[in-house]
Amino acid sequence: MGGRTTQQRRAVTRALVDCQDFVSAQKLYALLVAGDHAIGLTTVYRALHELEADGSVDVVRDDTGGRLYRLRPADGHRHYLMCRDCGRSRPVDSEAVEEWASRITADTGFTAVEHTVELTGICTDCLPCADVCRPSSGDEGDEPPCHWDRAPDPRDRARSCAG
Repeated sequence: MGGRTTQQRRAVTRALVDCQDFVSAQKLYALLVAGDHAIGLTTVYRALHELEADGSVDVVRDDTGGRLYRLRPADGHRHYLMCRDCGRSRPVDSEAVEEWASRITADTGFTAVEHTVELTGICTDCLPCADVCRPSSGDEGDEPPCHWDRAPDPRDRARSCAG
C-alpha cells in the first residue's frame, strides 16, 4: 500500500474514531471533506472495504439496505441494538449467537461461515416522543421535543456523527 493510500486510510480511521455511532460512507466522506481532507468518495469506500476485510470495523445495514460502519472495539466482533428513530447503537451480549453460529458451522461442515444479526428498536430517549419527532405535514419551524440532534435527511441514521 502506497504512502498516500496509507494516509487516506488513517484519515478515514480517525474520522471513524470521532463518530459515536454507525456512519455511512457518504457521511464519513462529507465529514472528511468538511475537515479539509483531500479525499474522494471512492477512496473512502476503498478504505472502509479494507478496514472491513481486516476486521477493524463492524458493519450493519440501515433500513434501506445501505452499509453503516463503526470501528470495532479492541476486544473484537460485536452485535448491536440500533434505534430505528435516532440511529444510536449499543453493543449487546451475543454469546448465544456466536455459539449458535459455531454449532451450525460444525454440524454442516461448512467453512469460513459468516453471519449477520441485526437488532433494531426504539431507544428509551426516543420512545416518549417517537411519534412527535417524526416529520409531520405541518409546521417546519416547530422544534421536536427530543434532545437528539435530528439530521436534515430522515434516511440518515448516523446523526450523532453530524457534529
